[in-house]
Amino acid sequence: MAKGGYRPNSGPPKGTKYAPRGSKKTSKPRKKKGIPEDIIAAAAAENMTPLAYMLKVMRDEGADPARRDRMAVAAAPFIHARAGEDGKKDQKAEKAKVAGQGRFAAGKAPLVLVK
Repeated sequence: MAKGGYRPNSGPPKGTKYAPRGSKKTSKPRKKKGIPEDIIAAAAAENMTPLAYMLKVMRDEGADPARRDRMAVAAAPFIHARAGEDGKKDQKAEKAKVAGQGRFAAGKAPLVLVK
């Protein structure tokens, strides 16, 4: 009995949404996240880092409110961590500490006397 290799008419039908992973027909290009190019150019013109420039514009009360809002949104990921940024292992360790307290705490070690 043959195992593996090419088999005619095997696999998903052509043109369906059940195409293999990474198929060029089904995968969409991901949008790159980061600092917009116009902010980088403006920061370079003032000889500042993009984050320092965003904070400067955001704190400037004379600037357009829409522009200040845009700078605040662009700077937020670099200043504030996302909720749940701890990670799964850290969350499990915290839950284990809480669960191991009170009634379910480890008992005292046995008393060992040496003669």
